[in-house]
Amino acid sequence: MATFLYKLGRTAFRRRRLVALLWVALLAIAGVGAATAPAATSSSFSIPGTEAQRAFDLLEERFPGAGADGATARVVFKAPDGGKMTDAAPRAVVEETVAALKSGSDQIVSVTDPYQAQAVSRDGSTAYVSVAYKVNAMELTDETREALEQAGHAAQGKGLTVEVGGDALQTMPETGTGEIVGVVIAGIVLVITFGSLVAAGLPLLTAIIGVGIGVSAITALANVLDLGTTTSTLAMMIGLAVGIDYALFIVSRYRSELADGRSKEEAAGRATGTAGSAVVFAGLTVVIALVGLAVVNIPMLTKMGFAAAGTVVIAVLIALTLIPALLGFAGDRVIGRKQRKGAAEAPEKSGKPNAGTRWARFVIRRPLFVLLAGVIGLGAIAVPASSLEMGLPDDGVKPVSATERRAYDLLSEGFGPGFNGPLLVVVDGDRATADRTVSTIKELDGIAAVTPATPNKAGDAAMITVIPKDRPSSGATETLVHDIRDATGDDVLVTGATAMNIDFSQKMNDALVPYLALVVGLAFVLLTVVFRSVLVPLKAALGFLLSVVAALGAVVAVFQWGWLGGLFGVEQTGPIMSMMPIFMVGVVFGLAMDYEVFLVTRMREAYVHGERPGEAIVTGFRHSARVVTAAAVIMIAVFSGFIGMSDQMIKMIGFGLAVAVLFDAFVVRMAIVPAVLALLGHKAWWLPKWLDRALPNVDVEGEALAGHDTATAKPDLVKA
Repeated sequence: MATFLYKLGRTAFRRRRLVALLWVALLAIAGVGAATAPAATSSSFSIPGTEAQRAFDLLEERFPGAGADGATARVVFKAPDGGKMTDAAPRAVVEETVAALKSGSDQIVSVTDPYQAQAVSRDGSTAYVSVAYKVNAMELTDETREALEQAGHAAQGKGLTVEVGGDALQTMPETGTGEIVGVVIAGIVLVITFGSLVAAGLPLLTAIIGVGIGVSAITALANVLDLGTTTSTLAMMIGLAVGIDYALFIVSRYRSELADGRSKEEAAGRATGTAGSAVVFAGLTVVIALVGLAVVNIPMLTKMGFAAAGTVVIAVLIALTLIPALLGFAGDRVIGRKQRKGAAEAPEKSGKPNAGTRWARFVIRRPLFVLLAGVIGLGAIAVPASSLEMGLPDDGVKPVSATERRAYDLLSEGFGPGFNGPLLVVVDGDRATADRTVSTIKELDGIAAVTPATPNKAGDAAMITVIPKDRPSSGATETLVHDIRDATGDDVLVTGATAMNIDFSQKMNDALVPYLALVVGLAFVLLTVVFRSVLVPLKAALGFLLSVVAALGAVVAVFQWGWLGGLFGVEQTGPIMSMMPIFMVGVVFGLAMDYEVFLVTRMREAYVHGERPGEAIVTGFRHSARVVTAAAVIMIAVFSGFIGMSDQMIKMIGFGLAVAVLFDAFVVRMAIVPAVLALLGHKAWWLPKWLDRALPNVDVEGEALAGHDTATAKPDLVKA
């Protein structure tokens, strides 16, 4: 592989104008496709194999047009102190709002009058209007949401407290600002790392081109493949991350080859053949992690994973072709001005080791101490993960500045917390069966109210609404859902947003172990081929698991227990988002293996070329520690930018990914990995002879390049 990539890098360097033109053409074609494609709608959401989904399917069959799985909204009214919602003036405002909502959108199924539906609190202080829609929240149009918000605003100025809640207001948070901040911070880190604006600009430029092509292609195909408007979010985040990382690795190796005295073209070829090989295998691990999301069997997640994987493939191809081409255009400017003027920074040759070298030597002297400190430290942080409670946060965890949170609180005060998460029970049977079901449910604990059964026209199915005593995300409500299912027969199904969230969380929990086994197992095989070792991939996988569990422990401590919650803007604790563990595994695994492959490949390269195990570790850190540190800092900064967002889920994702990269890059890869390799010595690179013969030799170390041109650099370049 190294030979092929070496030739590819040299060809791209020589044919740089053609290569650059091809990538610009691809970007233009993708952009035109995105601009001319029909506007994307939000993709349909389903959870195959769950009871809640079967209930929705039954409702669509027996109650056609009812929109049982559609979005809902509640416009909550509270009378001024001393007044009641049954007074003439408040009642007139409510009736005007009901009329405005009915004419506000053709996506509405029904709007209930609170005075007819008994939706007025016992003390008369609070009332709410329920709005049901034909489609789920992800498929609501902007016009529909605006009509809902305008109806609430119109009533607000007439002496009443009016707030709007429900999932109808749910939208995908805008992440553009966080990404812009991330790009700016990435630029600053790259300038500090390379000491050259041109060298710093190359990874940013190529990452933006790759993300532009990937996201534009997703937008162009959104309607054809039912990708929806949310699919590009993960692709953009991952594409930006790996795009910067991969280009950073190759540019860094190119500068190193120039410093060793090779010509520009030869340096581009060798950088692509060595660092490019690491990029290929690092990219494959990310693709495995993203494509593996299909194991969860949730169509939306599967599509997001495949779309993001496609963007990663583009990032790899750009790193292998466009980066060598742009290096040809950059010329000497890829080297810092001080180096070009002769102020070479050759720390090892001048007798002054760099920080990576000093750290590696420290670890080699005290490997057991470093290993124990790293494992015990991460283990202590991981302890809260044992109390992990998964679920989908409701409006009760949103900031008090959000109207959804204020509506949630008004309903809880006026009617009880369970009104924020009613359960919908679907009976596949006649009226007598439905009545028996109502009687059975009433005998259960944790119920605030049960409505009479509402049969369909054919009389072969019925709907029952159950109001729990506790809030939707509580453990008591989850227990109630299971109790209803256990107490009734197979012809009774529990659904609704709350039950759907519970089933979704359970499905994600059940998929975690198979997903981990698939991703870690395939990556283990891949890394065994790359490093030709059994213990190095095993160490990489175990270290990754340790960092992810520690990151989950930190998430639980902050968002579930409330430790340091004020520092991160957590106003209300609650369960951890059920997607969090799998999402962290998929994203962090890919980034962690990037750092592992790039760092350890350089050690393997030195070992294969004759250095002792300890010397190989030092060599790997001398050449790679700075670039891996820069890549990790960039990713931490990008993810940390999302912590400041008001949405609890995005805040949680940003925090979780930031601390996971922090733990994995600086504790696992920079401390535990060299400590373990130092303790193992030659055994670290042991591979059974039969397996050595069976595995293909991909030559990531670039041994085959030893006989290639080693022409020295031109006189104007100073060794670094």
